[in-house]
Amino acid sequence: MRDYYDIAIIGGGMVGASMAVALSDTSMRVLLLDSSVCSPAPLPEDYDIRVSAISVASKYYFQSLGIWSGLQDFRVSPYQQMHIWEKQSGSAIHFDGAQIGEDVLGYIIENRAIQYYLLEKARRSGNIDFFDSLSIESCAVRDDRVKLTLTDDSRITCGLLVGADGNRSKVRSLAGIDTKGWKYDQSALVATVGTELPHDDTAWQCFLPDGPLAFLPLADNMCSIVWSAKHHQAQELAGLPEDIFERQLAEAFDFRLGSIKLCSERGVFPLQLQYARQYVKQGVALIGDAAHSIHPLAGQGVNLGLLDSASLVDVILEGARQGKPIGSVALLRRYERWRKGDNLGVMFLMDAFKRMFTTEPGPLKSARNAGIELVNSINPIKDMIMKGASGLRGELPTMIRDGKLAE
Repeated sequence: MRDYYDIAIIGGGMVGASMAVALSDTSMRVLLLDSSVCSPAPLPEDYDIRVSAISVASKYYFQSLGIWSGLQDFRVSPYQQMHIWEKQSGSAIHFDGAQIGEDVLGYIIENRAIQYYLLEKARRSGNIDFFDSLSIESCAVRDDRVKLTLTDDSRITCGLLVGADGNRSKVRSLAGIDTKGWKYDQSALVATVGTELPHDDTAWQCFLPDGPLAFLPLADNMCSIVWSAKHHQAQELAGLPEDIFERQLAEAFDFRLGSIKLCSERGVFPLQLQYARQYVKQGVALIGDAAHSIHPLAGQGVNLGLLDSASLVDVILEGARQGKPIGSVALLRRYERWRKGDNLGVMFLMDAFKRMFTTEPGPLKSARNAGIELVNSINPIKDMIMKGASGLRGELPTMIRDGKLAE
């Protein structure tokens, strides 16, 4: 480990590792730390119960980072359509990528596969030092330098400290950045299942009275499920005998894919909305869940984080070309202006959808159902929603533009 790094990234998950790899062909000296043990062992054949719905923009980023072909060789499941309905009323919206000239709307990819290929790329880079089982203990900003003490008592200095360490970010806490938000009265149950009927490369989402139930298509006629329910209900579902769980799951999903076979363990994760009041301070920047965490309703969380990563890289490299200190708060505020408004817009839109679809029977629910049918009948609105979900809106970071041009 060196005494000085241009950039120290705390958090080796998908977002933090993507930023490190994005800097691998530059002259920047990068330190990437992750508090967990990141094994370089080959990926197992069984499916990870944690998956991400990767947008077209994120795919272009992965192409520029040089990991897309590896992911395809392992396991990538494109989806071309999305079908959403409300269980009690039957009101539905159908999205089809062909309607906007796209072969796919997105890709379902296992989280550990994305992280594996990113970390393998980082390990092979000459300008990135990666250490797992290690994190930050304290930091102090002095002019254009940030002095760090790590959990093994080693001390280093960097030009910019990047917090990519999740919604309980130690970097955010040490930087004195406050958060706002709230915990939902829901947890998400995730698992991998097999279905009797083919999923037709379609992402399915059913809105139940207590929260959405999503079936995300995987290879071999498998699906990843995300079942949002009240905390006690999610825990009860996780503890049911397999045959009873399978029957309740198929029934909740209106038997759209026939009978269901549980093919993995079940995991339960509490849900919340949280955002940092500031994304940057002198010498510090936050990306991904350290800056914002949202309801998984539309699967946009990791895509927002990857856009943060690519955007911050653009800002840093442009500042370096101009001879500016990369930890300058004046420089970093460009990143904050670029990403914060977009992230907040998506966050509150997802929160509004969540609240709208868990409304008790009454006038608002009737209006909601009528609105669903209206949106489904107006193609320009559906086109706008699909283009927004692709991530190809507004000012795009260089590596996403380059990935698109290279296709």
